[in-house]
Amino acid sequence: MRRWLLCAVCCVYASMFATAQQAVPELQFDSIPHFLNLPSGMNLGEASGVAVNSKGHVFVFTRSNSAGGPAYGPAAAQLLEFGPKGEFIREIGKGLYGWSFAHTVRIDRDDNIWAVDKGSDLVVKFDQQGRVMEVYGRRKESSEAEGPWEHPNPPLPHINGLFRQPTDIAWDSQGNAYISDGYINSRVAKYTRKGDWVKSWGEKGSGPGQFNTPHAIAIDRNDRVYVGDRGNRRIQVFDADGSFLRQFTIDVPPPAGLVPVNGNTPTGAALAAGIGAPNSVCITPGVNQVMFVGELAYPGRIFKVSLDGKVLGVIGGAGRQLKQFAGPHQIACPSEREIYVAETFNWRVQKVVFR
Repeated sequence: MRRWLLCAVCCVYASMFATAQQAVPELQFDSIPHFLNLPSGMNLGEASGVAVNSKGHVFVFTRSNSAGGPAYGPAAAQLLEFGPKGEFIREIGKGLYGWSFAHTVRIDRDDNIWAVDKGSDLVVKFDQQGRVMEVYGRRKESSEAEGPWEHPNPPLPHINGLFRQPTDIAWDSQGNAYISDGYINSRVAKYTRKGDWVKSWGEKGSGPGQFNTPHAIAIDRNDRVYVGDRGNRRIQVFDADGSFLRQFTIDVPPPAGLVPVNGNTPTGAALAAGIGAPNSVCITPGVNQVMFVGELAYPGRIFKVSLDGKVLGVIGGAGRQLKQFAGPHQIACPSEREIYVAETFNWRVQKVVFR
């Protein structure tokens, strides 16, 4: 009887998965080979961030810098700028005090460049010339004996204006900034356009308005705030004051035979925790907006999603070749037909063009 019941349950789940796969079309796309033209002898490290400004210039935040010292000692952050055709232009902030462990890069509506450094607990604003304009947070002092942040339970109390491993930043129509903060604090912080602290919301947990690693953040033209709550495998939506509106999940099972780039193929609860887990979130500009969401390293797919949470299409999956992804850590989406994907595991940025 138990065996029959188990078989029946498996058949039901298999039927659900098949229906989900049939309902989500695979989008046709191309990946431009060798898009970024680095100087001779230069290579990217883990590509954790990518952004595009109004001129089509591409900014890459990469975990590469010093190769000396122990594995957890060197600074691992460089901010690079490329032209619209991938031509290398410059390095921004070389040797900057704020560089420790690169996480994401964003461009605001005035083409200022914002870098979120998880290792130094800082968000740094540069102008178009690459000069530091504003600094949010403060890094730990080198003269102190403190090491990396731990993950205490219960979590540490929040402190206004200070971050513990922040992850991403976005802006509303008034220029207010929203920072996802992140691996330790599990909250969203809000600043005015002038850089004044407003408030924060969220805490560690799985209920509405709670977070488990808020890893990505984006805002639509109606000032709704979308937070990629990665550890809870969902995207939560808030208004500009932090009031919870709704949430949705991406429940598209991976195709059979997909193999991770690193590690064993997850099964059971481990597999379920990765499916649709929002590692990266991007919303296109304009009137008719859509969202692109990148999964964790496995299954490692990119989803095109409507703002109400309907999955419109899927591309890729775990792998090392072009048109595959491993750790799609940030997505830049200047239009619905063209996106850029920064990958941590594959040390690259892919330019994706939809047919």
